Amino acid sequence: MIDWKLPYASNREPIVGKNVVACSQPLASQAGLEMIRLGGNAVDAALAAGIASTVVEPCANGIGGDAFAIVHDGTNIYGINGSGKSPALMPTSIDGEIPSVGWLPVTVPGAVATWMMLHERFGSLAMSQIVAPAVSYARNGFLVSPQTATRWQNGTDRFRGEKAWCETFLFNGKAPEVGQCITLPDHANTLEEICETKGESFYRGNLARQMDAASLAGGGYLRKEDLEAHKSEWVEPLSVEVGDSKFYELPPNGQGIAALIAMKIVEETGIDLTNCDTPEVLHIQIEAMKRAFADAHAFVADPDISGDCCDLLQDARITKHCASISNEATGIDANLIPRYASTVYLATGDENGMQCSFIQSNFEGFGSGMIVPKTGIALQNRGRGFSLDPTHPNCIGPNKRPFHTIIPGFLEQGDLRTPFGVMGGPMQPQGHLQVVCRMVCAKQNPQASLDAPRWKLLGGNKVTIEPGFHENIYEKLREMGHEVILAESRTVAFGGGQIIQGIEDGYAGASDSRRDGQAVCS
Repeated sequence: MIDWKLPYASNREPIVGKNVVACSQPLASQAGLEMIRLGGNAVDAALAAGIASTVVEPCANGIGGDAFAIVHDGTNIYGINGSGKSPALMPTSIDGEIPSVGWLPVTVPGAVATWMMLHERFGSLAMSQIVAPAVSYARNGFLVSPQTATRWQNGTDRFRGEKAWCETFLFNGKAPEVGQCITLPDHANTLEEICETKGESFYRGNLARQMDAASLAGGGYLRKEDLEAHKSEWVEPLSVEVGDSKFYELPPNGQGIAALIAMKIVEETGIDLTNCDTPEVLHIQIEAMKRAFADAHAFVADPDISGDCCDLLQDARITKHCASISNEATGIDANLIPRYASTVYLATGDENGMQCSFIQSNFEGFGSGMIVPKTGIALQNRGRGFSLDPTHPNCIGPNKRPFHTIIPGFLEQGDLRTPFGVMGGPMQPQGHLQVVCRMVCAKQNPQASLDAPRWKLLGGNKVTIEPGFHENIYEKLREMGHEVILAESRTVAFGGGQIIQGIEDGYAGASDSRRDGQAVCS
């Protein structure tokens, strides 16, 4: 049973259809739906939407970023870890903080390899058809959406001194405005080359040589040998039971396990989750998330080092966490909470029973600000995810995947399946926890689950909460010891999500109004 009411302030309703695509930018959604119209499946749609997103939302992801996905083909569930390793020349220590801008935080981009592996295994359309919308947007022009324009301006403020970035992403020396029609011809050419060579140019050919040359010229560590060595990897998703449903996340090096730990703690407490708008439920969720973040920060690293960390989900450990939760708020070191946020998440589902939960990112906006000249390749700054503690499993060093923030989520509810995600750095596991509780336990429809006000940890006893709850909830949480900071409005700072929930004859789709996104159906 799904409750179709919309109890929260919203300007959207869930959509229903046999095929649904939900993305954080409307043109990407349209690109995905076009694949369905051409006879493609959910993975074709996800790839078209994701590749288009590198053009129409370059402030949140790019050709030089990483990607992860969970796919259900109607019979089995699959995961893919498309994160790249640090260069072989990456130092093992640095002075001060790992910088945001420059070549030091650049890691090998894994998104392109992930596109190719997903297409090879599940794709039904030609890759040329899949990249066509992105190439068209880049070469013929597209109109910039509101949130994208804002984030583009933020990038301009950060990268004004980077010549290649300015040449690629500024127009008459300025960031594009809302509704301005722009072209990104370098993106078009690069995407066509990637398509024509099945990704080989990017990792072993012309584009790899250009990335190598740009890194050498800039004093960076990335080399063509690092690109050639990259492999995105098929992985087995981890899961926990939530009532009669199963909640999936990918194993490390992503932070998905934090969402599973928190969910399992909440379940173990036995609290009634049929109403998620009570101070008691919010308190338990908040306290569970603190313990989950602490575990993820301590143990998650490159899976070659940390393994899948499934021992963090053992019943005895969860019971111990539960025993540490009382009616009084506890503190959490702010350094244990992941930082930064700028991501593209999308979900797709087709009428033949395939679904895809897909996410990709350059980490901080446009990433490192390092652009490979004349290619449109903005290289990510995922190296920021490493620890500078030499004793930590996630310590900075060569040939290692850093701790990763981006996580696709997935639910199985009997025979019905739901790809979902909430973008936004540290908000991602927090958003997953809150959305799953609402969908599975409170039976809220996907749009209501996204519209509901959210909370976010800030460190210590501080928690910022959106308006929309009853006033006595904020006061009760303060009485419990939480330092509640009431946000002025609902904003993208609390994440932005997409959900495609399986229903008996198709799907109910939703897109978060905190972002520019859109859910579309056929």
